[in-house]
Amino acid sequence: MNLPADDVLSPGDRTVRGACPHDCPDTCALRVTVRDGRAVKVQGDADHPTTQGALCTKVSRYPERTYHPERVLHPLRRVGPKGTGRFERVGWDEALDAIATRLQAIAARDPQAVVPYSYAGTMGLVQGESMAARFFHRLGASLLDRTICASAGGEALTASYGAKVGMHVEHFAEAKLILIWGSNSIASNLHFWTYAQAAKRAGAKLVCIDPRRTETADKCHQHLALLPGTDGALALGLMRELIVNDWLDHDYIDRHTEGWPALREKALAWTPERTAAVCGLDADQVRGLARDYGTTRSAAIRLNYGMQRVRGGGNAVRLVATLPCLTGAWRQRAGGLLLSSSGWYPIDHAALQRPELLGARRPRTINMSTIGDDLLRESSAGFGPKIEALVVYNSNPVAVAPESPKVVRGFAREDLFTVVLEHFLTDTADHADFVLPATTQLEHLDVHRSYGHTSVLINEPAVAPLGEALPNTEIFRRLAARMGYDDPCFGDSDEAIARQAFGNHVRFDELREHGWVQLPLPEAPFANGGFPTPSGRCRIDAPGWGVPDHVPNHESAQSTPALAATYPLAMISPPARNFLNSSFVNVKSLRDIEGEPVLEIHPGDAVPRGIHDGALVRVFNERGQYWCKATLSERARPGVVNGLGLWWRKLGVRGSNVNEVTHQKLTDLGRAPSFYDCLVEVSPG
Repeated sequence: MNLPADDVLSPGDRTVRGACPHDCPDTCALRVTVRDGRAVKVQGDADHPTTQGALCTKVSRYPERTYHPERVLHPLRRVGPKGTGRFERVGWDEALDAIATRLQAIAARDPQAVVPYSYAGTMGLVQGESMAARFFHRLGASLLDRTICASAGGEALTASYGAKVGMHVEHFAEAKLILIWGSNSIASNLHFWTYAQAAKRAGAKLVCIDPRRTETADKCHQHLALLPGTDGALALGLMRELIVNDWLDHDYIDRHTEGWPALREKALAWTPERTAAVCGLDADQVRGLARDYGTTRSAAIRLNYGMQRVRGGGNAVRLVATLPCLTGAWRQRAGGLLLSSSGWYPIDHAALQRPELLGARRPRTINMSTIGDDLLRESSAGFGPKIEALVVYNSNPVAVAPESPKVVRGFAREDLFTVVLEHFLTDTADHADFVLPATTQLEHLDVHRSYGHTSVLINEPAVAPLGEALPNTEIFRRLAARMGYDDPCFGDSDEAIARQAFGNHVRFDELREHGWVQLPLPEAPFANGGFPTPSGRCRIDAPGWGVPDHVPNHESAQSTPALAATYPLAMISPPARNFLNSSFVNVKSLRDIEGEPVLEIHPGDAVPRGIHDGALVRVFNERGQYWCKATLSERARPGVVNGLGLWWRKLGVRGSNVNEVTHQKLTDLGRAPSFYDCLVEVSPG
C-alpha cells in the first residue's frame, strides 16, 4: 500500500465518515480518505470525543486488509477434500441456487438441522444480526446462543445493575485511584488508557490486577498477579477489609442496594490470609489494596472481559460490581465501574431481527461455545436433529472455538453442508462447500453502538465493493429470494435497516451529517441509585442468581488435584497485541510485528523442564497439543503460562493454535466458555 505521508488532501480527494467494526470497546470514529475511487488512508476522527484522532496499529492499516491480494472476491465452490482450501470460481446465481436447493431439502426434514454461526466479525447492527436473523427466523433454523466472548460478564452485570451499564469512560481522567482489572488496556482499550494516563499525570494511583504482567501492568504503580480464576476471592477479601475497617458508605448501601447482609456474612470469612492463599498474593497486598480503595475518593474500576473467562467468571463480576456500591463510589462522576456501556443504547432488536417470522415455531438453541461437541452429536430426543448445515458469517470458529480438535472433526464431516461468508480463506472457509465474498467495512453502510463509550456512529461506504463482493445483508436478501421468501422485510434496503436500528431515539439525518451522536445520559448515572433494576437498587442477592460467591476453576490444583499432578501449569490465552481475535492475522505487516506464536513461561518453570528461550515447545493436555516458541519471561507468573493468541491454525506451527488444549466447559453464568481455566504441561518440542 502507498499511503499519503501526511494529512494534506490532494486535489480530488474526499473524506468519508466511518466507524471501526471490530470487537473492541473503543468503537472508533473514522475518517477515510478516498483518492480516485480507492481508499488510501484510514484515520481516527479528531472531533469524536473518545477517538480524538487516534487509532490502534491494526485499524490504521485497514486499507491493507481491504486491498489484500488474498481477498476472496468471487463465489467459490469446493473441489477438494474439506480443509484443503481447494475451490473453483462460480457465479452468484449458480452458488445461490445450489445453496438454496440444499437448505430447502434439509429444512423439509427439519429446519432446526440448519444452524447459523456468527459473532463479532463486525459489530455493526446492519451487517450483523439484521437481514441474517430475518432469514434464519423465516427458515425456522436453530437459534444460536452467542456466548463466546462476553456473556458471563454481561449476564453478571445485568444481574447486579439491571443492564450492561456503567460510568463514562472520559471521567476516568478525574479519578484518584483506578483499578484496571482483567484488562491489558494499552493493547485492547487504547482510548481508556489515554484517560488513565491523564489521571496518572494528575496524581492518581493506577493498580493492575491481572495474572500476566502486561504492557499495562508495566505502566501502573502496582501490579497484583493473582492466579487465574481467583478474582472473586480477591473481591471478597477486599469486602472483608472494608467491613472491619468501616470503609463503607452505609447510607448508599441502605438506600441503593438490596441483599447486602447475606453477602456481608460471606465476606467476613475472607481474611487477608485466606484471600492471599487462594489468589497467590501476599496478605499485605490485599490489605493495602482494600485501604486504597476504601479511603480514596474518587475510586474507579475498569473491569474487562478477560477475568470472566473462567468457571466462576460470572460470580466474580457480580462481586467486583458490588464494590463501588459499598463505598459509595458511584456518588462521584469519576467513581464507579465500567465493564460495558452497551446497555445504554436504545436498540430496537425486534425491528432489526423480526422474530415474528418464526410464527409459532420455537427452535432449539445451539451454544456457539460447544460447537465442537454439537457437530459430532447424532439426532436424539434431547438434542434434536443432527446438524446438517452450517452457515458461518462474521466468525472463524475453526480457529476461535474451544477444543478445536473436535471443532475440526465436526467441520470435516462430509455430510455437513457448510456455507461461509468471508473476506479471506480462513481456517473455517477452508472447510466450506461454498465461500461467498463479503464486503469489508470500507465498502458498505452500517450503524454502530459501543461497549466502551456512549456515542452512536455511522459507517458510510467509502468505496465500491471490490470484485463481486456483496454486503452480508444483500447476500441474505438474495438467498431469501431464492428460497421463495417474499415477506416485505426482505425488501428493506440497508439504509432502511439503519434507520430502524434506533427508531425515533436517534435522528438518523443528524447521525449521517455529523458521523456520530452522543447519547443524552447523566454524568454520574448512579449517584442517587436509579439502577435499571425493578427496584432501582443494585441487586446483591439477585432473584434467580442468589448471593455471589467465589467459584473455583474447573481445572486447578485446588479443584482437580489429580489432574494438576499430570498437567501442573495453568494456562491463559490473552490476545496478541497486533491481532484482534483471529482478525488481522493474515495482514503481513501486522504478522511481521507480532512475529510468531509464543508461549510466555516463567524461567522458574522453564529451566526444570529443559526449556530455553526461543526454543520450540509442545503445550499439551488430554485434549490436544500445539507447538509454539517459548519466551522465558517474568510476564508469566510462576505456575502460569501465557499462550498469546489467536493465530489461524494454518499459520501456526504444525497447523495448530492455542485452542487445541482449551475445553468446552462453561461458566457459572452466561453459558460462556472458560478459555482461561485450563491446565497444561509444557515440554521441549
